[in-house]
Amino acid sequence: NYLKKKLEDLKIKSCDPNIWEKSDAKNIFQEIKNIESNIDDLTRLEKSVKENHEILNYIQENNEESLLDELHQEVKSTLKLSDKIRYISLLNNEADHLNAFVEIHAGAGGTESQDWAEMLQRMYLRWSDNQENCEVLLLQEMRGEEAGIKSCTLKIIMHYSYGWLKAESGIHRLVRISPFDSNKRRHTSFASVWVYPEIDEKIEIDVKDSDLRIDTYRASGAGGQHVNKTDSAVRITHLPTNIVVQCQSDRSQHKNRSNAMKMIKSRIYETELQKRKEDESIKNKEKKDIGWGNQIRSYVLHPYKLIKDLRSGYETSNVNEVLDGKIDNFL
Repeated sequence: NYLKKKLEDLKIKSCDPNIWEKSDAKNIFQEIKNIESNIDDLTRLEKSVKENHEILNYIQENNEESLLDELHQEVKSTLKLSDKIRYISLLNNEADHLNAFVEIHAGAGGTESQDWAEMLQRMYLRWSDNQENCEVLLLQEMRGEEAGIKSCTLKIIMHYSYGWLKAESGIHRLVRISPFDSNKRRHTSFASVWVYPEIDEKIEIDVKDSDLRIDTYRASGAGGQHVNKTDSAVRITHLPTNIVVQCQSDRSQHKNRSNAMKMIKSRIYETELQKRKEDESIKNKEKKDIGWGNQIRSYVLHPYKLIKDLRSGYETSNVNEVLDGKIDNFL
């Protein structure tokens, strides 16, 4: 009833003939879409529970045990939908519903860490592939000399993508037999993941031009003659905080600059959120050294197989599935 009342109020707003003159017009229509989706889920859940009860009653009245397997599958499907609704209701912080930027940086260790950073990039790309209505943009990528990546920035466009992924921020540690070591020795590698929200028009971030240093350079990697022959890539440094972002995903310097400005504002906003959490004594360090003692999760591939989150204690030995994007239990 609360959602229906809120939806009704938003639809009245959306009927305003001057709606597109308002700065939050896009947000109003997006919120209408999100509430309609939530109401649909709740309606489906209510219908599913009712149908499960009817099947159970029929089985009991007619002693039709052959339908128990069907009921079991229906109950599993109902519980999955119920979990989805429950998790979404928990993602109620100010920025949880927003799109997410995911930055990955290789730690010290050269090729080994760069390969690990690319494995993490693939893990988040595969996770995104498994989500409904999810789109991923590769905004920036710096390849390693031999293999892997030194850094990359992904933009994950999906409702609640920041809420789902925000706890991935931290140091990720890998232990394995190195494919780059001819002596087949065990190596430990580190990479950092940094997740921050794409802020919308509701959140005002004031960035002065005098606080920015904007550099242009030639994009690296694949992209054709135009990308590699013009200074289309953009790097922006926010001098007061020393936050640096870069974007080279588009042929147009103007579009890359626009994306980079969104990233700068999002990083500043996320930094302010982290300061607020620290003031409230919530244990969440903004960025740590990419090395020993700071990891949030360990991925051990040798001498045994185990991935363990060091905050929640959740662990699994099914490492291939996790590295293939099935990280929902960790999230």
